[in-house]
Amino acid sequence: MSKYLLNKFLYTIDRDADLVERYREDPAGTVTWWESELANRILNCPAGESSTWLSLEPAEREALSTHDHVRLFELGAHPFLTLTLFIAMFERDNTEPLEYQKAFGQRLTHFTLPYPDIST
Repeated sequence: MSKYLLNKFLYTIDRDADLVERYREDPAGTVTWWESELANRILNCPAGESSTWLSLEPAEREALSTHDHVRLFELGAHPFLTLTLFIAMFERDNTEPLEYQKAFGQRLTHFTLPYPDIST
């Protein structure tokens, strides 16, 4: 499992408003596109610098493709990366202040210490 690549997906999508919308509307298609086009690009390097060996594991691909933030947490995705991206995608669907954030946290309450390892 590549927590690095999982977190890289969350990080890169969250930093581009167009990609946030693309991921909201077509999560599976965005994951497939991102993995083939951006996953192996080296962050903060000139265009053309890339690796060839990184790929998401099937469980990671499935969780990303279904917006399953609980499963992403179980897999070791960093909760702050997941939360900020999911706020950008879904907070607008709620009417009460912090309604989405509270629901996000509520779905994680079954976890007890120690939490899944989020180190990369």
